[in-house]
Amino acid sequence: MALPWLLALKVIPWGDVIEHAPKVLNAARKLMDRQKSPASPTVNPKPLDLAADAQPSLGELKNRLIEARQLIDQQAEVQLQMTQTLGELAEHNARLVAAVELLRVRTRVLMFVIAALAIGVLVLFAR
Repeated sequence: MALPWLLALKVIPWGDVIEHAPKVLNAARKLMDRQKSPASPTVNPKPLDLAADAQPSLGELKNRLIEARQLIDQQAEVQLQMTQTLGELAEHNARLVAAVELLRVRTRVLMFVIAALAIGVLVLFAR
């Protein structure tokens, strides 16, 4: 079961992921900065039936407009929450990429140390 995960980790172009992680994080932060947090109550809009009301009254049009604005505010709030979640995910991704890069460097250093120790042991036994 671990083999597909190892294969998947080898297939992922980590260089590209590491290269683009800061860009994704900055884009998510910019998107969060552009959003504003409106407060809106939950509204269930009525479907617009133009066939039944050929000439809706001014009061009815105002009510529909208020409902539409509330729905737009509600959608904006949902979008803001999604943007915040995206920003958090981008930050987590950036930290993950940094940790993977650190592990790659440590692994390379460890491999060089092991190679040096192996060469040292071979030199000691060759005497």
